[in-house]
Amino acid sequence: MAASGPLYLGFDLSTQQLKGLVVDSSLKKIHEAKFDFDADAKGFDVHKGVLVNEAEHEVFAPVAMWLQAIDTVLARLKDGGLDFGRIKGISGSGMQHGSIFWNANAEKLLSELDSSSTLQSQLDGAFAHPFSPNWQDASTQKECDEFDAVLGGEVQLANATGSKAHHRFTGPQILRFQRKYPDKYDNTHRITLVSSWIATIFLGKFAPFDISDVCGMNLWDIKAGRWNQKLLELTAGPSGVDVLQKKLGDVPEDGGIHLGTISQYFIKRHGFSNDCTIIASTGDNPSTILALPLRDNDAMVSLGTSTTFLMSTGQYKPDPATHFFNHPTTAGLYMFMLCYKNGGLAREKVRDKINEKLGKEENSWQEFDKLLLETSPLAQSSDNEKMHLGLYFPRPEIIPNLPVGEWHVAYDPSSHEIQSETSVPQSPEQDARVIVESQFLSLRLRSRELVSSPGQGLPAQPRRIYLVGGGSRNKAIAKVAGEVLGGSEGVFKLDVGENACALGAAYKAVWAVERQKGETFEELIGKRWREDEFVEKIADGYNKELWERYGEALKGFEAMENKLLEEHASK
Repeated sequence: MAASGPLYLGFDLSTQQLKGLVVDSSLKKIHEAKFDFDADAKGFDVHKGVLVNEAEHEVFAPVAMWLQAIDTVLARLKDGGLDFGRIKGISGSGMQHGSIFWNANAEKLLSELDSSSTLQSQLDGAFAHPFSPNWQDASTQKECDEFDAVLGGEVQLANATGSKAHHRFTGPQILRFQRKYPDKYDNTHRITLVSSWIATIFLGKFAPFDISDVCGMNLWDIKAGRWNQKLLELTAGPSGVDVLQKKLGDVPEDGGIHLGTISQYFIKRHGFSNDCTIIASTGDNPSTILALPLRDNDAMVSLGTSTTFLMSTGQYKPDPATHFFNHPTTAGLYMFMLCYKNGGLAREKVRDKINEKLGKEENSWQEFDKLLLETSPLAQSSDNEKMHLGLYFPRPEIIPNLPVGEWHVAYDPSSHEIQSETSVPQSPEQDARVIVESQFLSLRLRSRELVSSPGQGLPAQPRRIYLVGGGSRNKAIAKVAGEVLGGSEGVFKLDVGENACALGAAYKAVWAVERQKGETFEELIGKRWREDEFVEKIADGYNKELWERYGEALKGFEAMENKLLEEHASK
């Protein structure tokens, strides 16, 4: 007998692919299909999903390519046996900060789509500009400087919007767009983010921004819950604030809001049911924390090429070095995020030096892991010796704002003095320990005001630390993560493959459609989520002696960063 229960479809539109993933009410994955932009796109000469204008530091993607991707992913899901008539809710995850500029004909075209033809063939004429700036775009330094200045400084901007100005954020991008393309800006009827673009396509009319993703624009006053008028005035240009505000639209407070039922086009072309509901889509980072029922005071650390730290918190304590967003589903919670350019690449460079010196296999982590665990914490020869601290930046870093370089200090915790040194005492062997410690010390330094005590008289620290990304497979790194960051219940590997964003979107749809009145995302998903399938405890967390020792080291680490920032500011 064929299954007949409700299904939920989550999309993940990232830089390099579109993925569609289907789950049932029990959160079990039923179907999956994807479209790789470089491999599958026809007629678009993209590399790693984007086009680049080096002269102006622009990175952007053709919007029509995404339409082609939706057409193809739906066809592949159908070929895989999906019964679209069972889909009761659709939500999406979109790479953050991308902006799409729709013209005045867009909603008419969306409402009159011919079910016998593809989206791509019918919606080319819906856009005032055929491209969407990508998060890698770095063309807006002038605009960022203006954003940082308009409220009195980057601290004030972060207090209002959750972040200081960043190249990729949508406010600076819109400001540059209306200056570079004034005619196209005048012809823009609506601006959507990538997330609300997904919802717009399936809704058949303009979808509003999501309450979390809107925080990645440098335009939304998070605490006030409205557009910041001074920032709108800066961004709007000659046509004025009222015009810009109409282009942006309203922002519903409910992350699970039902935007309406699916467009007739998809009902006729693919067999979706009339009662299939479109749920507000969110950004990729907010969607990531929805891939598990992350509770208040839990932390998620992504150990990829870069390092990302995500945390759900009830405290709003913005800082120019961090990002704050409204939580994508749960009112009263915020999402705290740290983004580092240096992560896996920096660790790989140390690994390669170790393997080269010892004559070991080039890409093997065996010696790195062995030396990481054999080296004493902070490379101290004894508890009374100085602590050895380092920063390893093969790429320019944003936290802290320093250029490419490698720096080392010896720190005396009894006198609080730091002394520059050329390297750790035994390089590169001890670098394995010191580089991993340095990355986690930075996370601890910047999250220490946001964590709370897990109870039982323990100091403030995360309850659980979930590791994701390539580095999460490394148990030696996980052990040091627990020693530096704590984690009263331990360090866990979260394995959802490359599906975190799509799963988060699908789970959001399940919650939005099936929740009882007042039932939070964490409550509903927490009851259904099968931890044993996705989570493995791979290291202990809090160790009193080591926790306190790293607490002392943190003072030296912060002093080292401040000294380097002063030196480079004067150059």
